[in-house]
Amino acid sequence: MIKLIDISNRNNAKEVLSIQIPSYEVEAKIIGYYEIPPLKDTVDTLQKCEETFFGYYENTELCGAISLKVEDDNIANIHRLIVHPNHFRKGIAQLLLNFVISNFDVKKVKVATGSKNTPAVNFYLKNGFEKTKEVTVNEQLSLTFFEKKL
Repeated sequence: MIKLIDISNRNNAKEVLSIQIPSYEVEAKIIGYYEIPPLKDTVDTLQKCEETFFGYYENTELCGAISLKVEDDNIANIHRLIVHPNHFRKGIAQLLLNFVISNFDVKKVKVATGSKNTPAVNFYLKNGFEKTKEVTVNEQLSLTFFEKKL
């Protein structure tokens, strides 16, 4: 079941962080860079991020989450799409992405991921996203930006 997460609730923010850290640790290992900002998040920074969070739950366990901001020009920017490693390969990321695409009246969805994060890059390409640019952050990290017109 997918439902809205009230990130202003401290316990909910802790719960999101408890899946975000392990999820981004996997990405960090894939891309060979451990200084990615989501690994530095705290409960307080999550609560201040101004993103809307939705979680995928199996019974009462939070297994995955997606966060986004909708811009004034009807564009949804996905900031996080995370699944706890214990729940990889269950289609949870797909369900969360489909939820956003189906439930938000937007003309475009944007997202970025580490360029070396092949599973994420392939996931977005498979879902009809087009690569719009690649930005080098530093010697170890580059980001690939995608968008999908709806």
